[in-house]
Amino acid sequence: MAPTGAKKGLLERLDAGEVVIGDGGFVFALEKRGYVKAGPWTPEAAVEHPEAVRQLHREFLRAGANVMQTFTFYASDDKLENRGNYVAKKISGQKVNEAACDIAREVANEGDALVAGGVSQTPSYLSCKSEVEVKGIFRKQLDVFIKKNVDFLIAEYFEHVEEAVWAVEVLKESGKPVAATLCIGPQGDLNGVTPGECAVRLAKAGASVVGVNCHFDPMTCIATVKLMKEGLVAAKVKAHLMTQPLAYHTPDCGKQGFIDLPEFPFALEPRIVTRWDIHKYAREAYNLGVRYIGGCCGFEPYHTRAIAEELAPERGFLPPGSEKHGSWGSGLEMHTKPWVRA
Repeated sequence: MAPTGAKKGLLERLDAGEVVIGDGGFVFALEKRGYVKAGPWTPEAAVEHPEAVRQLHREFLRAGANVMQTFTFYASDDKLENRGNYVAKKISGQKVNEAACDIAREVANEGDALVAGGVSQTPSYLSCKSEVEVKGIFRKQLDVFIKKNVDFLIAEYFEHVEEAVWAVEVLKESGKPVAATLCIGPQGDLNGVTPGECAVRLAKAGASVVGVNCHFDPMTCIATVKLMKEGLVAAKVKAHLMTQPLAYHTPDCGKQGFIDLPEFPFALEPRIVTRWDIHKYAREAYNLGVRYIGGCCGFEPYHTRAIAEELAPERGFLPPGSEKHGSWGSGLEMHTKPWVRA
């Protein structure tokens, strides 16, 4: 079990060399469960089906995650009303963001978890809106995060480092720690900015933690973060590292990652990584110096548990979910058939 007592903040944990485990891929998990619509991938389920969001948070907490990200992916007003979705009009972006914060806090308080308020890339940036307009969109979400007193903030899922920098600059206005992740591979962002330069720009904008999330498989993300680390070292800029990859094998995808695959989004199951793949990912990430290790689309609680179990020696404890799980081969110890039993 996790240590008891007053909760330490994100940077307090990372500065001490502790492993912080992120949660998994909410929009994909909830789409499969019938609560999120593929295409828009918006999080109105926080209002429409709070019990489903709450239960998924609890499963990730039980699996060992000690960050509960608010279910606010694509929860900016412009995204909520994009392409005929009209969630902003039916529910309002403020209600979606507030509900997501409340649910995350409720579950985080059940364990040693922190609440992270998250923003992501916007249709407005892709539509060439101004820096002032795009920052205004982020600021509306930030106002809710400040009101709900989240523990730290994440700018995640950005294909262009320029927009991610704008997001970081807004989130820093809160005075809370900021993490930033791009959904890029080793080739860099969609404008050709290298991973190393991206990391430096994010850190200089005020991000205390930088890395990648989504779009690529675990080992590709490790390779990208390695380039980020090299860029930070060369520039003599300090930042903690984080990875939150896909739970799909994507060796054949292009610069935009898995969204370009013909199987996206409804036929990706044959590409799902195993929990043993995740053990390898967690160890490789740790050996690289990454201390914020989580997952994104495709990551289910059993993947998160694999991270927690692989790094249990470093963390000093196993997650509650491990009470119902054992190491490789242990499932044969109590097999019904004696000739199979090991």
